[in-house]
Amino acid sequence: MEVYVEITIGRVVLYRLHAQDAEKINRRRTTGSEIARRISANTCKEGMDYAGTATHWPIGAQAHIGNEVKAGDIFPMIVTKVWSPGYVNGQVFLDGNDCFWATSVEEGVEGHYWQWPPRV
Repeated sequence: MEVYVEITIGRVVLYRLHAQDAEKINRRRTTGSEIARRISANTCKEGMDYAGTATHWPIGAQAHIGNEVKAGDIFPMIVTKVWSPGYVNGQVFLDGNDCFWATSVEEGVEGHYWQWPPRV
């Protein structure tokens, strides 16, 4: 017999990344070697290359580093806001030093959906 459990703030659920989520996460992440390269370029006066990309790295700046993600990957999410039955916002804990804020997420099984973890 399946028991209905109401979603509440603080619950841990599973979040499946959508393709747009994965693109946002991967775009903001960098690597240790890329940071080292940009720190060594801190002597560049302009601080930008010809494409408009920053060539320097401010010492002490926060870096988002972690393994690459893809659509369909599943991560734990802590619910931070319940909008209506089944719709939530939450912090998705990624495999790295950063999180992803997922908003207006509906309960389900497709990308940009949350689901209860399986009982074991």
